[in-house]
Amino acid sequence: MNAMKKYWLFFILITCAGTLAAQTPVTRQAWLQQVIKDRRAAILKRAGAALHETPVTVTAYACSRSAGGRHDFYSEGDYWWPDPAHPDGPYIQRDGQTNPGNFVAHRHAMVRFSRIMGALAAGYVVTKDKTYLRQALAHAHAWFVDTATLMHPNLQYAQAIKGRATGRGIGIIDTIHLLEVVQALRIMEKAGALPPEELKAIKAWFAAYLGWMTTHRYGQDEMKAANNHGTCWVMQVAAFAGFVHNRQWTNFCIHRYEEVLLPKQMAANGSFPLELKRTKPYGYSLFNLDAMTMVCQLLSSPGNDLWNYTVADGRNIHKGMEYMYPYVKDKNSWPFAKDVMYWDNWPVAQPFLVFGAVAYNNMDYYRLWLQLDHDPQVEEVLRNLPVRNPVIWLYDVN
Repeated sequence: MNAMKKYWLFFILITCAGTLAAQTPVTRQAWLQQVIKDRRAAILKRAGAALHETPVTVTAYACSRSAGGRHDFYSEGDYWWPDPAHPDGPYIQRDGQTNPGNFVAHRHAMVRFSRIMGALAAGYVVTKDKTYLRQALAHAHAWFVDTATLMHPNLQYAQAIKGRATGRGIGIIDTIHLLEVVQALRIMEKAGALPPEELKAIKAWFAAYLGWMTTHRYGQDEMKAANNHGTCWVMQVAAFAGFVHNRQWTNFCIHRYEEVLLPKQMAANGSFPLELKRTKPYGYSLFNLDAMTMVCQLLSSPGNDLWNYTVADGRNIHKGMEYMYPYVKDKNSWPFAKDVMYWDNWPVAQPFLVFGAVAYNNMDYYRLWLQLDHDPQVEEVLRNLPVRNPVIWLYDVN
């Protein structure tokens, strides 16, 4: 190859490399701006709609089967049904099959609350217009401060089963939808949009709930769960402890991820065997990967990088993403049984894709995330997708 050809080959390679680098954000701030650029219209449309929503809390709905009071969150286990042989007796389980007759109105109210708070906070991140945060304050006040409408800070009556239990530890998973509520509150606090007395009362609520989650038998049972329930307990405790500045439980969650969640749930190939055993292996694998990704998002810092924390045999969160990515890109390549319900509704814009893109500077993850559904309406999907507004997580709240 003569000198001129070598020069032009070198020039082309350098130019292409420079173009690729320019297209790939590097810093967290650059990724935030990229997401805003690509999703701005959708974010503002969602935030604009949220401006017109009025607060609705658990006090708006009641169920005669609840052992709690008007301010107590109540829900019933999804997979429990009347026994055909004993219609008036205790319910029986049909794993993976949701009973549409069970009471879930409080869960719906909390999902709605989460969607509104996340959308309003995202609207502020994009525009810096505090109108969004003032509307968010009305919702937060209703749920955590107003004695007429607030929810008690416990989940003692969640996922009850008729004839068997007035509440269960696994019910704690219902408050994963407070995740974006807390992140919105942190944005509001930084923006000075939470009056001191409101902030004090709201933090007291989350401190009380954190105390209940970490001391009550239900909370301790959920912490010990070996599957996605244990992951979601850590995810929630990490979020709530961060908001109220409880370093003890923040440190506990870091160690729990390093010593229990990652090494005991993930197989050598990056899969989650306990999720694969379920009747909805695809949906549960996505759900657990998203939750574990959020643990890394919540707890990683310059001095403690969970994104690259690796156990001795090479397992880390990136391996989990690498395992699921091909099956999100092409669901038809999934080598296991189809989910018994909602198979056609997954995947959507899974959080692991966008946060994995940021953590590992991976444009393939990001492009796939952009292509997927960002506004699912199916109840089952909404229930298992508590993180819907990545811009509020890429925004610096410190």
